[in-house]
Amino acid sequence: MTEATVQGRPGGRSARVRVAVHRAVGELLAEEPAEALTIPAIAARAGVHATTVYRRWGSVAQLLGDVATSRFSGDVVVPDTGSLGDDLERWMGDVATDLADPDVLALMRATIGSGPDGGSACTADRHAQLGAIIERERARGGKAPSVERAIDTLLGPLYYRAIFGGEPASSEWARGLVATLLAAM
Repeated sequence: MTEATVQGRPGGRSARVRVAVHRAVGELLAEEPAEALTIPAIAARAGVHATTVYRRWGSVAQLLGDVATSRFSGDVVVPDTGSLGDDLERWMGDVATDLADPDVLALMRATIGSGPDGGSACTADRHAQLGAIIERERARGGKAPSVERAIDTLLGPLYYRAIFGGEPASSEWARGLVATLLAAM
């Protein structure tokens, strides 16, 4: 067999359907309230049959969780400046910028409102990134807070403002939370 025959296709119909459905969810959330999201509406926008969407995701909540997990995975780079404070400030500025995007907020609000696992789909990667920054500081021999303390001090207020506040926090305000965390250590 040739090498081309052994390798799988780098996409195919399944990947195209996933991209089309994810795009349709984003477009619909930008146009209508989350309550208007239905599998038939999403399928029609994506150009696929509703049974395809039901078979793959089962419900709007599961679909929103998949879209959020995909959207919030790896989109913010974890900096490595050699300093915990600098790493956290850069990272928090990037996270705040991301949360200021109206499309991101619409997806987060819809996903969180869709069921008990919605919040995790929106924050799991951020928690892992923050954990990596803190563990890297410990590996360098530096003093670092617990991951839970950092989540409560940094992400808690930032996400609260983004989701429940009238306006998302500025990058400058988000970076100021780092000073609060480091002062408490």
